[in-house]
Amino acid sequence: MKQQWLILRPSSLPISMHLDRRVPAIILGLVLVTLAAMVLSVGQGEYFVPPLDVIKTVLGLETDNPDYAFIVMTLRLPRTLVAWGVGMGLAIAGTITQGITRNPLASPGIIGVNAGASLAAVTLIVLYPELPIAFIPLAAFGGALTVAILIYLLAWKGGSSPVRLVLVGVGFSLIAGALTNLMVTFGNIYNVSQALVWLAGSVYGRSWEQLTVFAPWLLVFGFLSLLMSRELNALQLGDDIARSLGSRLEVQRGLLLLSSVALAGSSVATAGSISFVGLMAPHIGRQMVGPSHEGLLPVAALTGGLVVVVADLCGRLLFAPIELPCGIITAVIGAPYFLYLLIRDG
Repeated sequence: MKQQWLILRPSSLPISMHLDRRVPAIILGLVLVTLAAMVLSVGQGEYFVPPLDVIKTVLGLETDNPDYAFIVMTLRLPRTLVAWGVGMGLAIAGTITQGITRNPLASPGIIGVNAGASLAAVTLIVLYPELPIAFIPLAAFGGALTVAILIYLLAWKGGSSPVRLVLVGVGFSLIAGALTNLMVTFGNIYNVSQALVWLAGSVYGRSWEQLTVFAPWLLVFGFLSLLMSRELNALQLGDDIARSLGSRLEVQRGLLLLSSVALAGSSVATAGSISFVGLMAPHIGRQMVGPSHEGLLPVAALTGGLVVVVADLCGRLLFAPIELPCGIITAVIGAPYFLYLLIRDG
């Protein structure tokens, strides 16, 4: 059966996009399901807020209980929006990583980028506890960027081979993980407990301030990734074919890698290490809309956002009043999914 495409050519931008005809309907469906999950998530907690009152409060309409405004707008809505944004950032980063390495099992968490961010943040928490917590996001991004640059330089051999990028990245992931464990083993018990909570991956206590800091990273590098989706399609065909199509391989691969690092690093900085989202979301997206990145990137992003929102909701409900970090929920789901992919593709 012949595949049908939608061709978008915005008059204000020098780009054109070819989308599978399924993409708009699937995006609409994901948006509606995500909004429903957000309403449920914002309403759940020690103080229950009915879904209709959640919607009224967000829209600024009057409700029967004046306390709802504080509970929804100050305590819960920022947390849910951070979960959604972090999920989208990790999903886009994972999609790009799988695209530039041409490896369906690659993701920032597997090739060492997230491990670099975690090592830098844990080092700051354990060794320099007197520094303000606001330095943690900067440290996490710096660690992710440093590891990504080292991976790229060590994988360079007359060009950046996707296979070498993955192998070197896995090595750095193991090294960074070992150093993180060393910090946790020998650090002060109070500081270590804080680091372990952060490493588990959680959006607990996230505020509008943290969302405001994270949002520009997501918007700028998410939009850049979408603009470069056609180049990502070319890279998928192999280096020789991409060159024959006029692609500037190293420039494009470098920009895409920078976008992936920025999104993964800022996401880890905001919510800690939330595992497997960058691996799962692209695969789920491909099953829905196929491999073309022009449609896959937005679908994978929305899927990742939905996964983290639902994981955060489940973490609060499963053993209430005890709250599980959403990173534990995604790890419980993601680890078996990774093994399934490994067996299927192996």
